[in-house]
Amino acid sequence: MKKKMEVVNAGSVSNRNTILSIMIIALLFFIFGFTTWINAILIPYFKISCELNTAQSLLVAFAFYIAYFVMAIPAAHLLERVGFKRGIMIGFWIMSLGALIFIPAALTRTYGIFLFGLFSIGTGLAILQPAANTYITMIGSKERAAQRISIMGVFNKTAGIIAPLLLAAALLRPTDTELFRQLPLMDELSKNAALDELIRRVIVPYSVMAIVLFGLGLFIRFSVLPEIDTNTESKTEADANSGKTSIMHFPYLILGGLAIFLHVGSQVVGINTIIGYAQSLGLPLLEAKIFPSYILGVTMFGFLSGIVLIPKFINHLNILRICTTSALVFTLLFFIVHGQVTFLGHTADISIWILVLLGLSNSLMYSTIWPLALNGLGRFTKMGGSILVMGLSGSAVVPLIYGYFADVYNPQIAYWVIFPCYIYLVYYAYYGYKVKKWGF
Repeated sequence: MKKKMEVVNAGSVSNRNTILSIMIIALLFFIFGFTTWINAILIPYFKISCELNTAQSLLVAFAFYIAYFVMAIPAAHLLERVGFKRGIMIGFWIMSLGALIFIPAALTRTYGIFLFGLFSIGTGLAILQPAANTYITMIGSKERAAQRISIMGVFNKTAGIIAPLLLAAALLRPTDTELFRQLPLMDELSKNAALDELIRRVIVPYSVMAIVLFGLGLFIRFSVLPEIDTNTESKTEADANSGKTSIMHFPYLILGGLAIFLHVGSQVVGINTIIGYAQSLGLPLLEAKIFPSYILGVTMFGFLSGIVLIPKFINHLNILRICTTSALVFTLLFFIVHGQVTFLGHTADISIWILVLLGLSNSLMYSTIWPLALNGLGRFTKMGGSILVMGLSGSAVVPLIYGYFADVYNPQIAYWVIFPCYIYLVYYAYYGYKVKKWGF
């Protein structure tokens, strides 16, 4: 007879198991960051090796993040059926398969197969993300939920700082600047041979990633991570949710999903396009490759500030208001303020550093939107978490819009696409989070 998995209430987990669970979830967030922000290098790398334009290269982000939209609801049903632990294991194994797909893609230099591999990795993350985010939101007090997510953000962005640098070290050589300069001058046979050699450099790092992800799935399955009960409601939640039969009865959640969509979309635009923008300012790729790490470093500083400030000195709602308002201001400054500056050994237009500073504004939006949007969902919590994870598909859509305008106009003008995103986020921070009924 099959043993039934033990399900516990989040409040009944011992302090020791709570700490161990948070440490395990922190590992998950590190993996999220590593597999996500590594795309900042893949975009310019594929652009050269697969001979793409800007919009085509940004299909890397589209294929990766659209999986969140397509697979979020199936992921919610999977988690309902098999539980968090088995679901996380399955998610890791799907990610492992996605990494392995890079091998035939590299051997044939077929961009479409690469995109399928990225979609598979995104599918695995679509299962992991609602489990991990819901877990870390529920496993302690509501007041400290944003603080706990901020701690997770430190692990996520630490991985994000490391990942592009590690992949760049694995893929790029000091002689590549000259190679990139010579490619347009080569005959077709020589160029194809050079591009084949260039693209096959992904085989070793992604093979290693596949092995690690498979092993992590096994580790999580047999770890001490308890199975959290998300179906039992408190009396207050039961009274408030009586008569509600659909997730659509929670407007503030749906509006929060849109807020996540626009937040991550604008954040990924900044991180995944800053290399191309730096190149448009005259910086070579081998110098420009460091800028995503600068953004993620500033973002991590924001997370660390959130850990200290929330909730002792300021609550998560006011943090969200500060972040969204400052993002709007920085976006305007990006277009208004210009001039050459030398900073950290780079000489470039000051606008690129304003783009870096946007990472500070973006840092705590995600961790503050989640508890506001999941508040009081009760038995709808797992589905609510998946709705918010669907919002991560904004990272697929918004960068493509940016890529279109970058090709039609120029990389700087294209950044106007993030301005309406921040206008909506300001709306959610001041009003949208408390909308309980649809209507005007």
